[in-house]
Amino acid sequence: MPRFSANLSMLFQEYDFLDRFDAAARAGFEAVEYVSPYEYPADKIATRLERAGLEQALFNLPVGDWAAGERGLAILPDRIEEFRRSVDTAAHYAQALGCKQVNCLAGIAPADAVEAELETVFVENLRYAADRLGEAGIHLLIEPINDRIDMPGFFLTRSGQALDIIDKVGSPNLFLQYDIYHMQIMEGDLARTMENNLAAINHVQLADNPGRHEPGTGEINYRFPVRSSRPDRLPGLGRRRIQATRPHRGRAGVDVGLLRPRKGEIEGGVGRFRRPDACAPHTWPRPPRSTR
Repeated sequence: MPRFSANLSMLFQEYDFLDRFDAAARAGFEAVEYVSPYEYPADKIATRLERAGLEQALFNLPVGDWAAGERGLAILPDRIEEFRRSVDTAAHYAQALGCKQVNCLAGIAPADAVEAELETVFVENLRYAADRLGEAGIHLLIEPINDRIDMPGFFLTRSGQALDIIDKVGSPNLFLQYDIYHMQIMEGDLARTMENNLAAINHVQLADNPGRHEPGTGEINYRFPVRSSRPDRLPGLGRRRIQATRPHRGRAGVDVGLLRPRKGEIEGGVGRFRRPDACAPHTWPRPPRSTR
């Protein structure tokens, strides 16, 4: 049987954030993820995780001032020291919560910026973060996001661009977070892109388009990409996320998380739930790249 992770930034909106942990556990989830934990003391969240018997699956590095439109610090030349402090903050929270992977949002490109200069800053910041987090046993991920609808001006928008960045950073502790919804908007060719880049992918998020709702509500034929990303074919599979159309009510807001299976530990084509730190080594050879 597959086991699932609830994204508390999207589900159980009828509850205050700290009460969503118990709600997720009551609904049968065994892990949770969310955009940001930093609005609450780490020990309070850790208490809620322990009380509910939940695993912390993922959260983002600090992104700056979200309310003011900031969506990450990693590309900004005048925020390098702030970014590095944010890595320390994320490491502190991850260790306190037992979380083994964090995601880095690249940020919104300033209107007058030179793309090559932003990329140079991004690569150096990621190299620093991957090394710092690796010392603490925490994986670092980067996520391409569509700039057509959800985040206009976002720097990292395509899977090929993200994979090139990963190569330039050159760290064994940097992985791709592949969001099917965002990549359907930006480039399509979902199943082939995933199959061609399995070794780099550590976390898969999914929702349908348009609207970022449950699979089956939009244009994506989910049987095909999900079949193509079975854990026995996808050694780099991390978690899958589904954004609900409404607060969780039984089947209506499933926020799915599947971790990579151990070799030979496949059950019904789906991996048994496992902790990221017990995943297979990061030395799988990379398959040929998909086109951008």
